[in-house]
Amino acid sequence: MGADPGWHPDNLGCGVVVYPGTTEQVATVVQLCRRNGVSIVAHGGKTGLVGGGISKPGEIVVSLERMNRIERLDADEQVAVVEAGTALQTLQEAAAIHGLTPGIDLAARGSATIGGMVSTNAGGIMAFRNGVMRHRVMGLEAVLADGSVFSDLTRVVKNSAGYDLKHLFIGAEGTLGIVTRVAVKLEPVMPETATALFGLPSLAAVFALLKQARALGSGELAACEAMWSGFFGFSAANHGWSAPEYRTDNSVNLLLSFAGHGEARISDEIASLYEAMLERFPETEAVLASSLTQRDALWRLREDTEQIYHAYPAAPSYDVSVPLSEAEAYVACLEEGLQAVDPDLKPFIFGHIADGNLHIILNRRGGDLPASTLAAVEAVIYKDIRSLGGSFSAEHGVGSKRIHSLNETADPVKLHWIGQMKRLIDPDNLFNPGKLVLHPGLS
Repeated sequence: MGADPGWHPDNLGCGVVVYPGTTEQVATVVQLCRRNGVSIVAHGGKTGLVGGGISKPGEIVVSLERMNRIERLDADEQVAVVEAGTALQTLQEAAAIHGLTPGIDLAARGSATIGGMVSTNAGGIMAFRNGVMRHRVMGLEAVLADGSVFSDLTRVVKNSAGYDLKHLFIGAEGTLGIVTRVAVKLEPVMPETATALFGLPSLAAVFALLKQARALGSGELAACEAMWSGFFGFSAANHGWSAPEYRTDNSVNLLLSFAGHGEARISDEIASLYEAMLERFPETEAVLASSLTQRDALWRLREDTEQIYHAYPAAPSYDVSVPLSEAEAYVACLEEGLQAVDPDLKPFIFGHIADGNLHIILNRRGGDLPASTLAAVEAVIYKDIRSLGGSFSAEHGVGSKRIHSLNETADPVKLHWIGQMKRLIDPDNLFNPGKLVLHPGLS
């Protein structure tokens, strides 16, 4: 088994990793740890960005790496039952054979596991169509703190038999139990037939284009990703990308993918979209991918965020969501507020604009900004986020890095009941201590 710590160097801080191969073995490990007072950190693909998988001496890591089997994939039911260590890409490829998809996708598809995605309630590029992981899970199995197994692998949509307890474990980041198996809802694959990049002068133009793109007669909007000028210019320069008569300093760049069965007709409709946008926003520019190579090059501009971290190792990053009606004002206040904190702060902004999810990365190395400056930055980024109807964490989770943000922005009643559930379900703070929720007297 590999010893790669993944995204965070402290993921393997405990120095001890066990690799159970079955739910029963996971339960045995949990029982042994409980008797000996040893805390457990569960690991999936180790792609988390908020320290949700870090461990320390005296703890053990339970890796689900060996539990990577697809136990059932029924094309008629459009449901797959998989072990928690199954990589998203593995499930995608298996489902594609039957013309199906898990209905969720993200850049870390090759390493992110289904169990980890459940535990963080992952989102990704298809959330505006199919929802986040919470909406893809039909049932699940998890090992609890006493070693018992909660098993609710329901494979039907209609189920009104009492409390739907699976939702306790979705987004709990391994603090209430270890997810071991998941029943995932599948969707029919629509073939991707067109990808286009639009350079636009404002978010108002983005939303005008998005409204028209959703109503395209011959194709369905499959992906909608926004890249602000700072991020796009940086990415284009790093990848040596350019296109005739397309500037890299457009205010916002919108990457759209369409799915359907009439490539020529969809391409014609995209051309009509462009002409309509030119009438309203004369600065509009556009590039239509004419080959798979060009399509992949466009998507690389959006998905290769590693380039930023090579230039600014451990750069401070944030992951927020705001309602679409609030997005334009939010970004304007964000940029103005960061300039007031430090005129040299040039945030890289990009994200899943159709569902209001924005990613923000600072042009600074980790550790370069003093704590007081980081606090001022977070005050700007999180200002009024809850009253706007948004969230300080759209899809990355809370982990160990964002506990203070949760405490500062969440409804106090919600915080109270999060703590109550943790104490009830995991009274000895066995699972993932110091993550998501602080356990009074036990952290």
